[in-house]
Amino acid sequence: MRSDKKIIIAIDGHSSCGKGTLAKNIARSLGYMFIDSGAMYRAVTLYLIREQLTLDDVRNDPSILQDIQIDFRLNGDGTFYNTYLNDENVETLIRTMEVSKRVSEVSTVKEIRDFLVDQQRELGKERGIVMDGRDIGTVVFPDAELKIFMTAEPEVRAKRRYLELTEKGLGADYDDILANIRERDKMDSTREYSPLHQANDAIILNNTDMTREEQARLALTWAKGVIMAQ
Repeated sequence: MRSDKKIIIAIDGHSSCGKGTLAKNIARSLGYMFIDSGAMYRAVTLYLIREQLTLDDVRNDPSILQDIQIDFRLNGDGTFYNTYLNDENVETLIRTMEVSKRVSEVSTVKEIRDFLVDQQRELGKERGIVMDGRDIGTVVFPDAELKIFMTAEPEVRAKRRYLELTEKGLGADYDDILANIRERDKMDSTREYSPLHQANDAIILNNTDMTREEQARLALTWAKGVIMAQ
């Protein structure tokens, strides 16, 4: 018998391995809400850059984060979720290399992680969400009914990221992107608070040799199986 109970789907993994794209595809297929936790950290990074605030400023006065409001809104044709920072669409701005080079360092700050984890848990109270990030299945929603851990070879991720940026008309250098990905992998996996690691009950999805369509079909099969079992 089919269950109508909604679940939480947590997608964790390395940078630039397609977590957001996969999460959006699953969310659209199931009619779930999509939440890009990585975009939330990028939005905070953008805010700090604009306001010329340092990480020590945040540590000394975490209340400055209360001026940050992040949400996700579907575009006009309902096919894509854009990230909004204080009512401004910053989807393109948060994907620049300026932000990419600083976001891993920003994500190591406990005060920022605590601030965003509270927001993420609030968004997931009603379940029926797909959230991607680094610590969704291990910290934010350890009780998520489906956990997927994504990975791919760094060179493949760098190529995908390069193509994404150039298609958007943004300046991109492959070697710079590859170095940034390797540095982010190291920082994400070794940071003191909520380091990136696979949850014990997560399913591994190595998409090095998979198309977006193949990944989406496979993950959706997993999701529907879990929903049916509820």
